Amino acid sequence: MTRHIRHAAFFCALLLVALLVNAARIQVIEARSYDDNIANRRTTIARYGQPRGDILVGGEPVTGSHDTGEHLRYERTYTNGPMYAPVTGFASQTYGTTFLEHAEDGILSGTDPLLSPFPVWNGSARDRHPGGDVVTTLHRGAQEAAYEGLAGRKGAVAAVEPSTGRILALVSAPSYDPSVLSGNGSSVPRSWESLNRDPDKPMLNRAVRKTYPPGSTFKVVTAAAALDTGVVEDLDEPTDSPDPYRLPGTRTRLTNASKGCADVPLRKAFEWSCNTVFARLGVRVGAERMAATAKAFGFNDPGLRIPFSVAESTFDSKVDRAQLALSSIGQYNTRATPLQMAMVAAAVANGGQVRSPYLVERTTRAGGSTVATAGSRPMRQAMRPSTARLLKELMADVVREGTGTNAWIPGATVGGKTGTAQHGLGNSGTPYAWFVSWAQGDHDLEPKVAVAVVVEDADADRGEISGGGDAAPIARAVMESVLKSPSGEGR
Repeated sequence: MTRHIRHAAFFCALLLVALLVNAARIQVIEARSYDDNIANRRTTIARYGQPRGDILVGGEPVTGSHDTGEHLRYERTYTNGPMYAPVTGFASQTYGTTFLEHAEDGILSGTDPLLSPFPVWNGSARDRHPGGDVVTTLHRGAQEAAYEGLAGRKGAVAAVEPSTGRILALVSAPSYDPSVLSGNGSSVPRSWESLNRDPDKPMLNRAVRKTYPPGSTFKVVTAAAALDTGVVEDLDEPTDSPDPYRLPGTRTRLTNASKGCADVPLRKAFEWSCNTVFARLGVRVGAERMAATAKAFGFNDPGLRIPFSVAESTFDSKVDRAQLALSSIGQYNTRATPLQMAMVAAAVANGGQVRSPYLVERTTRAGGSTVATAGSRPMRQAMRPSTARLLKELMADVVREGTGTNAWIPGATVGGKTGTAQHGLGNSGTPYAWFVSWAQGDHDLEPKVAVAVVVEDADADRGEISGGGDAAPIARAVMESVLKSPSGEGR
């Protein structure tokens, strides 16, 4: 009898061990496959079973959560959704997440292990805590000025703080309200289809996900390369540049919108945006050194994240001399995002140093304690400090008495560069109007803001479109909003 009891006890123990092993296999080894199984709604219900953390601008949330009382209980809401959509993106129960909602989803949804009071002990990615908040670097006044400036037009604005890389404004127009995609009702698919069918592409983030020919704004990079390599040593020396300029190896003659560009010094060529001078300078610098300078500014970098990804701005180094001439005036294959061109202006303002741009200042737990901060940002030298000083002088001349006078701000020093970029088959498209700039208040120790503006469909006759006329006033409004704010206010 005792022997049978021992056998039964051993068999029960064996079954218990098998049960524990199987439970461990399901909960540890195969947990991910169960979580990802489309038939498993527990994860989805848990995800929307608590309010999502918020995205903050200037200390105030621009997002929220609405209690629907349904199985997927909380839906995302947005304050001034169209204005902040290029930053927040959307958080949809049907279509997932984009931009900051996606890049910081772990913090916002409460699944980031760092939200645990004891992250070393309680570090499973499936643990859920109250959603944390994401504090952005945005300047509320600059964002509003950029959004209002682009009202009714198609284009984008990017603004950064030169000394740190903080992104102060990021606007794309036309835009959309992310709230229409938040839930799972019948209206959400209709909104999704409508937004995707819209020929103006309101969900395209033109500030960071679309590249444009930068046109004459790229002459800042070409001037930096010419000065750094010694091709130009004196801003006021003649440049030996014919007008028109025949592109090397071709019969094509490049001309200028301004008169009197033949052989003018770099100072006047920059002020009046002489194509012939900069095309010839690019050829004299050479493709290798032009590409190296462009790379130092941030071109040809496929890995830029802010924290979501940014489209790669490009400068083609495999070109012949005629193509190089056109590339050096921001045409041919040269392409840039507005954020990249804001970085170019910021490098001039910051003594030649480029700070990596970023959009998240810090993340916090629901109670307000800090989870992570941006920390020190990577820096690289785009040009010599002496070259940056000369370029600041050239850009200030453009605003003082050149093509960028519409960006002038009383009580401040403003530097800028206009651009009109051709595009389309045979350059048949409406030219893009560009303006890049920086500003420093008379009582500031350093420039406070650098801006890039592109307007795709400027309201003017084709022959009258210019960065100075269409884009510069928007840049001025953005810069003024930053300059008039006390240090740190508006973030």
